[in-house]
Amino acid sequence: MVDKVPGLIITADDFGLHSRVNLAVEQAHRHGVLTAASLMVGAPAAADAIARARHLPQLRVGLHVVLADGNAIMPRADIPALLDKHGRFGSNMARDGVRFFFSPQVRRQLAREIRAQFDAFAKTGLTLDHVNTHKHFHLHPTVLGLILEIGRDYGMHAMRLPFEMGAPLWMKPWIAMMRVRLARAGIAHNDYVVGIARSGNMDKAALLAALNALPRGVVEIYCHPAVEGDCPLSEGMQFYRHADELQALLSSCVKTAIHATAVRVGGFSDVLRRPP
Repeated sequence: MVDKVPGLIITADDFGLHSRVNLAVEQAHRHGVLTAASLMVGAPAAADAIARARHLPQLRVGLHVVLADGNAIMPRADIPALLDKHGRFGSNMARDGVRFFFSPQVRRQLAREIRAQFDAFAKTGLTLDHVNTHKHFHLHPTVLGLILEIGRDYGMHAMRLPFEMGAPLWMKPWIAMMRVRLARAGIAHNDYVVGIARSGNMDKAALLAALNALPRGVVEIYCHPAVEGDCPLSEGMQFYRHADELQALLSSCVKTAIHATAVRVGGFSDVLRRPP
């Protein structure tokens, strides 16, 4: 059982994707309201992210499992069914989801890669605050099952439940299934998330609106901050307003609004405390 009190977690995803992301995470934590970050252990700037996190003891760092549109930890020769010729996961999640479900060979390779990512995180020496997945691929029952099984070996205790107020009706059975499976596995989770509908556009107005209408329970607000740059961080992020998200996290108005909520603020390990 987990002792849940009203709480707020503010997370930056894609930690390690680029040095611009890593610098934004550090700034938003040191000088703003960011409390947690989700690390892509196989991303190009992961080593820089890990080095920064080691100097930020109050930043709660979790594992951002990447199984779509990103880099793998395992070499392509070991998981050829999962990667393209460049050694990257593809972006056709619907097709890959069918393969994950129906192909034992693909599932075995998937399990190898998920374990490799947990192992890489463990080797950083950072405390595992939470686990989630790039593009919320843990909504897929096969992915969720493998993470629950493998994560147990690495001390996983909390996971993001990607359920946003106003979510489409078709998502509710998937979320209900996730709640049941997380409860059976003894994994703590947030009650609601904010950031799906406005992914890449969680600017100051969006953050203030979310804080003004927080539902009861534990809420995670997640975002994708980065310092300004000359080109998009990825093809799928061409219209993301990373710098505006960073400024929102640094905003004194946002900080004041958070204080006014009078809820516990921190990472998953702070807000979702297990009873003694």
